[in-house]
Amino acid sequence: MNVIGQRIKKLREEKGITQESMALQLDVTQSNYGRLEKDDRRLNVVKLLKIVRILDINIMYLFNGVLNENQQADNANFNSTNKEVYDILVESLRAEVQHLKDEVSFLRVIVRS
Repeated sequence: MNVIGQRIKKLREEKGITQESMALQLDVTQSNYGRLEKDDRRLNVVKLLKIVRILDINIMYLFNGVLNENQQADNANFNSTNKEVYDILVESLRAEVQHLKDEVSFLRVIVRS
């Protein structure tokens, strides 16, 4: 069952956003976006963060489905949680980029030998 995709679809429809508009903002085709809503295995952290920004929601809602009154009233809390996830993602991607740079340097040394 695709719970996350269903939540995204529900929020998108509640906000009056079309699949075409979401696809455009995510830089994917409309058919690919439609498949994202149907098959959450296609989602990755980068796409999730973009969707969270577009829908202006707390990323935790996508996973637990709970928006309590305190969360709804406190957009700063949304931004704080989303920023924490974003910061973790950025640090992870920086580490991956550094790893790839190290690997390229190593391969260059081997090729020159």
